[in-house]
Amino acid sequence: MAVTARSIAGALLALLGPEGLSDDDASRARAAVDGLVPRWVARPASLEQVCGVLALAHDAGLAVVPRGSGSSLELGHPPARADLVLDLRGLDRVLEWSPDDLTVTVEAGITAGALARRLDARRQLLPLDPPGAGARTLGGLTATNASGPLRARYGTLRDLLLGVRFVQADGVLTWGGAKVVKSVSGYDVPKLMIGALGTLGVLGELTLRLHPRPEAEGAWLVTAARPADAQAFVVALLDSPLQPNRVELLDGAMLGACGLGPAAAAVVADAVRAQGEAVVALARRAGSTVAPTPEDFWARYEREATRGDVRLRVATGVDGLAAALDAIARADGGARAGGCAAHGLLDVALGVAEPPAVAAVVARLRELVAPAGGGVVVQRAPRAVRAALDPWGPVDAGPLALMRGLKDAFDPRRVLNPGRFVGGL
Repeated sequence: MAVTARSIAGALLALLGPEGLSDDDASRARAAVDGLVPRWVARPASLEQVCGVLALAHDAGLAVVPRGSGSSLELGHPPARADLVLDLRGLDRVLEWSPDDLTVTVEAGITAGALARRLDARRQLLPLDPPGAGARTLGGLTATNASGPLRARYGTLRDLLLGVRFVQADGVLTWGGAKVVKSVSGYDVPKLMIGALGTLGVLGELTLRLHPRPEAEGAWLVTAARPADAQAFVVALLDSPLQPNRVELLDGAMLGACGLGPAAAAVVADAVRAQGEAVVALARRAGSTVAPTPEDFWARYEREATRGDVRLRVATGVDGLAAALDAIARADGGARAGGCAAHGLLDVALGVAEPPAVAAVVARLRELVAPAGGGVVVQRAPRAVRAALDPWGPVDAGPLALMRGLKDAFDPRRVLNPGRFVGGL
């Protein structure tokens, strides 16, 4: 085994150079995933080097953990093995930007913040704003299917990702999708990569759809005496001809954490200023009160949304938002919630991290949302919590068999992130 390890290390060193490979104790400890310390940390500087690393790992039977900023390593099951961490932050170039076509092609290691600074020169944006997005890599955001308040208008990465270049588990470089918005030919490979946690391939390049930056935006805080009243306003807003950029529902605890006035629930509706009067009228008809939102609200909200050792994403549908908020309010440990009301999603931070307490809250919420086809995913939690319950929740046999078939086709040797995804894939 020692000879084999030395030969693998020699091959990796020849491929990456001394600046691209670390095997010292300190570097390995910093790259640990759920307590698993890798044997090597590889930092490729090109997509060709990524191909070489994966080809070596595939032949040697190594388990590879692709990594960007490292902000979502507590999503999913603890990995079964982690022999090599593949740090992709060195792949951070903008390869092609077509402002007239509203598309951009980038390497997967670029951060959303770095891309935003480039796009701002032409008043364009990639409308992707999950908490902490500025410091997160676009490859990581894609692999975790991360989204934030802007999904109310612009959708998620399924709507923004046009094409990908990715490296398969055996080191083969593959392309899927297109570099233009209007293209429907071929199998939609990019959507397979979204949310797969890098278990089907390592993302190398992304082609993304951009949008013009809105001119004059405003945000209104619509407070309600009951969660049901806040839900009624959301339904009325979605049934109206208005096109808000964000429709974010907050419970009383999240409102307090953001430094806003006491209320059972509130909706922050963000839209172009010309729609302000219509938003106010809808809110009043729904029995709610309206006030201007502080200019720094979204910064406050993002800060609070990144706090908490245990975070859940609850998919309940618009009609189930009020019931979900009532259940969250009864949860132990000072839970607080906020999320994209337009899509019936709530992100919940729990104040408890003991596995039995978390499991009880998750079980109650899953029982509540299951009849409407909803679910609860543990987005972040200590290893002990994720080892004690299924972070993904129950999956029907048919979809699970399909996912297992895809894993068998793309990564039969279980090289990429083994064990982390749904069903332990």
